[in-house]
Amino acid sequence: MRKTVRGMPPTNRILKEFKEGEQVQIVIEPAVHEGMPHPRFQGVKGRVAEKRGRSYLVKIKDVNMEKLITSHPVHLRQVK
Repeated sequence: MRKTVRGMPPTNRILKEFKEGEQVQIVIEPAVHEGMPHPRFQGVKGRVAEKRGRSYLVKIKDVNMEKLITSHPVHLRQVK
C-alpha cells in the first residue's frame, strides 16, 4: 500500500479489525512507533489471541516456545 503525503500509512490500515483465531503476519510499519513489536519478529506468522484496547495479542512460536506479542493493528497483515 502507498503511504500518504506525510509518510503515514492509510487510515484503513490503522483502523483494521481482526478476529480471535485469525492468522496474521507481523510486518513492522516504521512510520508508526506506537505498539511496535521487536524487529526480530518481522515476518513471523501467528494467531490473534485477543484484543487489548487498540492493540492485539498475537500468539507466535519462537523456536520451541509459544510467545505472546502485543502489536498495534498497523503492524499486522492478514494471511490468506
